Amino acid sequence: MSRSNLSRNTSLLDLPMFNPARLKLARQRLGLTLTKLAAVSEVSLRSLTNYENGKQLPPSEETLRKLAHALSVPPAFFERETVEAVPVEAVSFRKLSKTTATRRDAVLASASLAVEFFATIASKFRLPESDIPTLDKLSPESAAELLRRRWNLGDRPISNMVHLLESKGVRVAAIRHEYSDIDAFCFYRDATPYVFLNTSRSGERQRFDAAHELGHLVLHSELEMDPSTSKERETEANEFAAAFLMPQSAVLSQSMSGASLDRILAARSYWKVSAMALTHRLRELHLLNNWQYRTTCVTLSDRGYRSSEPGGMVPETSQLLRKVMFGTASKITIRDATDDLDLDLNDVRGFVRNLVPTVS
Repeated sequence: MSRSNLSRNTSLLDLPMFNPARLKLARQRLGLTLTKLAAVSEVSLRSLTNYENGKQLPPSEETLRKLAHALSVPPAFFERETVEAVPVEAVSFRKLSKTTATRRDAVLASASLAVEFFATIASKFRLPESDIPTLDKLSPESAAELLRRRWNLGDRPISNMVHLLESKGVRVAAIRHEYSDIDAFCFYRDATPYVFLNTSRSGERQRFDAAHELGHLVLHSELEMDPSTSKERETEANEFAAAFLMPQSAVLSQSMSGASLDRILAARSYWKVSAMALTHRLRELHLLNNWQYRTTCVTLSDRGYRSSEPGGMVPETSQLLRKVMFGTASKITIRDATDDLDLDLNDVRGFVRNLVPTVS
């Protein structure tokens, strides 16, 4: 219905409040195209397109209920203020070329809502401020060494990467588990760093992902994430993560030259990294020659260490989220956050999945 065709008996005051940007956000977070939403909501594609573009009067209450049901949000969700979208060029996506635009937009839409979730927490609790320096003039190895010194970490294994990031002002959340092709990503919003982890992965992989994203924050925060330079950035972030988790001085002191498979498996538990990651680091530090490296990788792959981590560590969880959701009299439960944000319970559970118990 156009404004010129508005019935004489209908007033703008009779129509519900409606923010077109919220409709698009709700749709994208579920990975729905407009065509698919039209099919599941029984609202015409033309109307949906016009609603999102703000070229049509707000939907009627009946239509709004249909959309809310199809998108698993309460109608009040569409009345909220616009959320600033997380732009693709601000995000350190790995394997972006292998991720469809729909899936990419879905995780970014969820990330935008997760920013609102942390804003709700910040309104009730004092959260750590960011202490992530910009070290873009240094090599990844040097940046990792300097950051360890700055944070007084010495050269011992990092006990918990998630706790460390949170203590330095990074907001850590989970990626929706159905997007298994996306490992992790990070970005800044209003000078606050955010890291999103795929918490369905092994504990060792999750730790490396966290260190990898820290590398992006430290080395690439001033850069636009141009796809044409993605390979170079990913290589640098991997080098940073390896050096940060397995500092050169300590690894060299462990007599790992020509290390056997049993030695590598023992050391990977000490450093809390995957056997493959440690093997790669040993070659990087010239402790394994090319033949030893290839032989070890083949053996590890045959034993299942390429796709998983047999006998590995328990994945890390969030200290910050546990404290604010379970540890105080003024805690924010999943149900509280759901009501505050006009979201579905599954959305908020998704933000914290495997980082804290997801009871409501």
